[in-house]
Amino acid sequence: MSVEELRRVAVAGSAVRAAEAPLLAAGRGPAMMRDAAWALAEHAAALLRARGPVAGTTVAALVGPGNNGGDALFALAFLRRRGVAAVAVPVRHDDDGAPRWHAEGWAALRAAGGRRADAVPAAAALVIDGMLGTGFAGELTLPPAARALPRDAVVLACDVPSGVDADTGEVRGEALRADATVTFGALKTGLLVGEGAALAGEVHPVDIGLGPQLPTSPAARLRLADEAAVRAAHPAPAPDAHKYTRGLVAVAAGSPRYPGAAVLSCSGALHAGAGMVHHAGPEATRDRVLAEHPEALVSTEGPAPDRADAWVAGPGLDTQDDARRRWEGVLSALAERPEAALVADASALELVTAAQLRALREAGTPVVLTPHAGEWARLRERLPADGADAADPLAALRAWSAAHGATVLLKGPRTLTVQPDGEAWLVADGGPELAMGGTGDVLAGALGAVLAADVARRSRARRAGQAPGPVPTAALAAAAAWLHARAGAEQARAGRLTTRTLPAALGAVTARLWRAGDEDGRTRG
Repeated sequence: MSVEELRRVAVAGSAVRAAEAPLLAAGRGPAMMRDAAWALAEHAAALLRARGPVAGTTVAALVGPGNNGGDALFALAFLRRRGVAAVAVPVRHDDDGAPRWHAEGWAALRAAGGRRADAVPAAAALVIDGMLGTGFAGELTLPPAARALPRDAVVLACDVPSGVDADTGEVRGEALRADATVTFGALKTGLLVGEGAALAGEVHPVDIGLGPQLPTSPAARLRLADEAAVRAAHPAPAPDAHKYTRGLVAVAAGSPRYPGAAVLSCSGALHAGAGMVHHAGPEATRDRVLAEHPEALVSTEGPAPDRADAWVAGPGLDTQDDARRRWEGVLSALAERPEAALVADASALELVTAAQLRALREAGTPVVLTPHAGEWARLRERLPADGADAADPLAALRAWSAAHGATVLLKGPRTLTVQPDGEAWLVADGGPELAMGGTGDVLAGALGAVLAADVARRSRARRAGQAPGPVPTAALAAAAAWLHARAGAEQARAGRLTTRTLPAALGAVTARLWRAGDEDGRTRG
């Protein structure tokens, strides 16, 4: 795994242990531990430098019996040689009271002048959590030493915060919250999803030579969306692009009761780069959309746009009968142009059936469902699938997506997108500031724009006799979520975030992304 992949790809903790096994059998264990311990010590020193001089400070480690405890002991030995007062606090003991920990690590620390204590000293500026590692699964009760940490001490987790399942991020008992985590060999999914994401702090992956041993299947990895990945999924329009080649998004959203949903969905699509937006809805929403976006195409009732590259259906629909009629109209339009994509949001999530999803999959229609946590729970109850109730959120998404043949974008502070073959992406840029009414409508529109651009790109390539390179639907969905999250975060930092300001901010982020891509292309050329 390259250095770049190390920061952008996560695997389960169990996969890392499997990758380590042949190297340990070949006698590489001591070298791997030294590499891990050195990296842990370097990050600890960096955290100390942020507060003042390193020499003269006190660093303690909560040390368990496994290899993570050994990493912590060797890291303390390295820090001791930098003038740090290094203190090891064992958390497990034999029946005779002797510490259960890595003998060679303790010998190295003792030789460097470190000491043992039964509790973390009050003077400790930093505490290394080396109690448990990636092999932990179960319930942890924190030992007394972990409950009495100095109030201002920085907590640095070794590989994974103790108590967190490195595969799933689940915490069944107690866990020690970290300010930062240094993780070895690869990012662990348990540091990025579930409770683990909230407990790990800032995560720093470190290469210890596992690359060739790590799994390469998309279904065994979780990819992190970043600017480079988003630019690849949603590139700037070609120099000869026009409104049709940039993608036409049709929007079945809004109602007399919820007219704003139509405006926000159309705004999201236009600001995320759609060449054209066509709103299909009642007169009340038509007038509002035109007042905000005179460039939009509109129709009230009747046939849906027949040139749409993507449909956004569901935000702000009204009564069940009206919503069902409009939903069925969207499905009819897709039957005429099955290569177009579908975003099913809000009300559409309550209407879609397993048979409809099966038919769309057989027709080759890319489908993205966009539930938040409550909608996701209802969707799984209404359309069950084996494995979709797993405690592991990523495993549950993969099971449901595979069973029903649709990509799922699970909205939240950290957004997950998963497609039927198991490829999964994480958008970690979101936050609670986006948890307000209407932001999901903007996201649905942005997703429609990203999907439409990809459909238009592939259609154009086929007309030119070329074989268009596929972009995974989960990557496209993650790109839209990343743009949306980045826009929200920037507006929140400026104290200006509302559903009125979000679409324009989305447009600014998209334009900046495209401009950077053009500049990068010129530099490389």
